[in-house]
Amino acid sequence: MPVLIIIDVQQDFFDKERLSKNRKKLTTNINELTQFARSKNIPVIFVRQEFKEDMSDAPIPYQERGYKLTMANTKGSQLLPELVKDKTDHEIIKKRYSAFFNTDLEKLLQKIKADTLIIGGINTHACVRTSAIDAYQRDYKVYLATDCIDSYDEKHHKISLEYLTGLISEGLDNAQLKSKFT
Repeated sequence: MPVLIIIDVQQDFFDKERLSKNRKKLTTNINELTQFARSKNIPVIFVRQEFKEDMSDAPIPYQERGYKLTMANTKGSQLLPELVKDKTDHEIIKKRYSAFFNTDLEKLLQKIKADTLIIGGINTHACVRTSAIDAYQRDYKVYLATDCIDSYDEKHHKISLEYLTGLISEGLDNAQLKSKFT
């Protein structure tokens, strides 16, 4: 069973110039893919990073640098408002780059009987990359939804896509994914 996972498309991350510039295109592509997935009964999981106000659950470097982003109960921790969510979609809250690390994602995927993961979201070089590698390590077939992935760091976005699209995953655009899962 394929599952679509969209990672960290949250308001706080779109203050960076590159992501802000690409926001409309990215959200349009994500909405197109999530709508397609739902029409094919492919479960959709939105993953959000979120930390407590006191940062006690954040990575140590975030705490040391006073890096306050995606704080619980703030507008910045929420998904972009233009993303279309459905009541059938799932949500996972994470505290580290990987959507698997200390979350219920693996249990949810087992319950769904997932064997294939389609991953989109941001940032390619961090959360998308780490989650894709962790999925590969758990023996899932991994596809990167290349129309639905971006990063504030263009150089590392490209390097990460090149690294991931080989042994770890296959990169497909929305048209290719629709063809593959029709």
